[in-house]
Amino acid sequence: MTAARTIPTEAEILAWYHSLSNWGRWGPDDERGTLNLITPVKRIQAANLVREGLVISCARTIGYEYAADNQAPARHFMLQSGDGEPSQSVGRGSAADAFLLAPHGVSMTHLDAPAHSMVRADPSQPWTIYNGKSAKSVTTAGGATVGSIEVAGGGIVSRGVLLDIPRLRDVPWLEHTEPVFPEDLDAAEGSQGVRVQPADILFVRTGHPRRRAERGPRPPAEGICALQAACLPWLRERDVAVVGADTGNDVMPAEYPSIGLPVHGVAMGAIGLWILDNPDYEELAETCARLGRWDFQAVIAPLKLANGTGSPVNPLAVL
Repeated sequence: MTAARTIPTEAEILAWYHSLSNWGRWGPDDERGTLNLITPVKRIQAANLVREGLVISCARTIGYEYAADNQAPARHFMLQSGDGEPSQSVGRGSAADAFLLAPHGVSMTHLDAPAHSMVRADPSQPWTIYNGKSAKSVTTAGGATVGSIEVAGGGIVSRGVLLDIPRLRDVPWLEHTEPVFPEDLDAAEGSQGVRVQPADILFVRTGHPRRRAERGPRPPAEGICALQAACLPWLRERDVAVVGADTGNDVMPAEYPSIGLPVHGVAMGAIGLWILDNPDYEELAETCARLGRWDFQAVIAPLKLANGTGSPVNPLAVL
């Protein structure tokens, strides 16, 4: 069991909406947030990390079955199939399908758009999304008219770093009572001989996908390990461009019920930090350990969904 860590209070978290804010850093109209940190030079640095030519997917397979942790599963509809005969007698027939996807939640690997998190630190102030944009710009009729996933439609390519917390603790996975603290991130860096740098894409392994595969799904109310809110100043100080623990990134059940999910709230609403939810780092962790290196080129390409608050993604680590 990890020693007790300093857990921030609700008042401290609410204060971080101001003290950790990146509002105005890239101009009053900015919607890209920490993606502004990723420069052409940074992408070239990431490309130079490709040595073995290995490509590893860090996405979970999208399934269609209801589960304890997947109460809004994707839907798959066949529009045409091989069950019937093609209309022509020779040549080519085809199969076609359609999908209904609800990316948000704790099951599907997805990238959150800035419009996904509406925040305020003071009840006298209006609700906003990142950089002071009105939450009312996200409408039922129009979707995210600002802060849409289209902002990242050009793709995200940077140096990726995997910090493997179960490896640090010599366990197969973290249990739901073991959130990740900044001290764990520091210790993992030291143990693995790597350091998170500005504009990096930070992957944090808790081992949850392995636990789910071996023990089965469980309701989020029973607990999901993730980043403790105490990690927020660390993420801001390091100027991380994208963060993705292999869960929903916030500890569940919510540690701060009256203010919601602090990692999503402060990171997205104040810092402008992009969040990758529910990836799977099991194969990547094994490969990194075998190669003795924990940084690589990381590629995340969301769908260009007009006015979308998020998108399913297939994050790739290229080593």
